[in-house]
Amino acid sequence: MSTTAKTPEFNFFEPDLQECPYDAYRTLRDDAPVWKDGVTGFYFITRYDDLRKVLLDTESFSNVRPKATLVPERTQRMRKLYEEKGWLPEPTLAGRDDPNHKQMRAMFDAAFRAGKIKEVDPAVEQTAYKLIDAFLADGHCEWVHQFAVPLPLIIIGRQMGAKEEDIWRIKAWTDAWVQRLGMMLSEEEERWSVEMEIEAQHYFQPIFERLRKEPDDTLLSDLVNTVIPEWGRTLNDNELHAEMMADTFVGGSETSTNALSAGMMLAIQNQDVWARLKQGVEKDLRTFVEEVLRLESPVQSLFRIASKDIEIHGVHIPKGSMINTRYASANRDERHFDNPEKLDLDRKNAGSHMAFGSGIHHCLGAPLARRELYWGFKAMIDRFDHIQFAEGKNDFKHGPTFALRALKELHIEFTPKK
Repeated sequence: MSTTAKTPEFNFFEPDLQECPYDAYRTLRDDAPVWKDGVTGFYFITRYDDLRKVLLDTESFSNVRPKATLVPERTQRMRKLYEEKGWLPEPTLAGRDDPNHKQMRAMFDAAFRAGKIKEVDPAVEQTAYKLIDAFLADGHCEWVHQFAVPLPLIIIGRQMGAKEEDIWRIKAWTDAWVQRLGMMLSEEEERWSVEMEIEAQHYFQPIFERLRKEPDDTLLSDLVNTVIPEWGRTLNDNELHAEMMADTFVGGSETSTNALSAGMMLAIQNQDVWARLKQGVEKDLRTFVEEVLRLESPVQSLFRIASKDIEIHGVHIPKGSMINTRYASANRDERHFDNPEKLDLDRKNAGSHMAFGSGIHHCLGAPLARRELYWGFKAMIDRFDHIQFAEGKNDFKHGPTFALRALKELHIEFTPKK
């Protein structure tokens, strides 16, 4: 295998390809499982087994890396903007290697422990039904903005000390951050995104200071006040601000929003699945959650960096190269999943998908995300009888981004259950 002109040519920054990348993923898995992108120089890993090896091999593939950017000089200008107007974000948990990562992760694992998630669960259930009941009598809604956005954002907002009336303001900040993650902004647009993040920093800084004086039972209070033993201190402001955007609000709401949106779309497209879900079998609902995550991976890809010269499938990957870990491709790999394009409620290995990553960097918010998806889809099943797309109102477009997959809007019509 080599990365010569005989290998496929794709541009994953093209909106049309982003709308439906799955044929391209299949071609890469079959013909170039380790593919050097001619636009970015990134090495794409697209097969399930290869990707799992990369994620588990933390010695060869590091998370400590320069920010994925094509214009380093621009990155320095953005850094100066943070320093002048706000707080320069430190590396997040996902951007660290052991032992530093392990030390920090222990604090996050304690904050997101099973008992804490169990305490949040009733609020997730109540919020899901409350949101649907607000528009149930209408017989129609725009599912993304009336349900998929507010459910996880309200839940994580409460845990991060934000007021519920501020969720759409916070959504504007996370949207700006996500657009920057997508790596498709001009410098002027990137500056706007950074300034939006700085605005968010000034919103949360007083909350940090209050919680230091008056701790409470929220997740944020744990993050603000827990001492990391090996460091001999709590997280500083720069570290906290980095975590607020990347690992809590974006990681804790944006990905759940994308999955809730995709789940409704898939349920309407697969009416046989919808009919079976309405029978109320618990196992079917749990498998549906996993199949949605697998089929429409909310996070299409993230990054690693080669810590040394590496060869995979005959392709030489030089030390320092950026590795693009294409979770969405691995989640449809025929070598691991039978009939991978089918939404199958009887799939035995549905939960083995990589929507939450794998290894030491497995998403720490996965348990909360699964509860949000469970209750979101459970409320949908309990409240709706028939569901369909609103005729003539949907283009099914996703936001332009290199890394995520997010439906912009989804207009649906439904018959409430009697």
